[in-house]
Amino acid sequence: MVVLVITACPVGLRGQVTRWLLEISPGVFVGVLSRRVRELLWERVCELVKDGRAIMVYPAKNEQKLDFMIHRYDWEPIDLDGVNLVRRPHTGQALQSAAKPRAGWSKASRYRKVHRRRGG
Repeated sequence: MVVLVITACPVGLRGQVTRWLLEISPGVFVGVLSRRVRELLWERVCELVKDGRAIMVYPAKNEQKLDFMIHRYDWEPIDLDGVNLVRRPHTGQALQSAAKPRAGWSKASRYRKVHRRRGG
């Protein structure tokens, strides 16, 4: 079983993909393909996707029983001890907020603030 997800792509590409796969939702295609057809279809998708993105998941002989190909996504595939994962890029803003919580966010700090105002 092959699953192909394409986003922000030209309408003509969706029409080309429906020759081999069934579109079950806008931009989500499923079907059974041989390895050769799958690779040729992936090349065609990469050529025609332009500014869009594409992910293809297909069966493989490995621990997870699947593999995937990614085109023009910020997320990158990595191999971690033989297991394929997708790593999301971390943003500096997320790191800053995680490293330094804002002042007064906890119940204890609010409790102290109220007691300081009352003078006790």
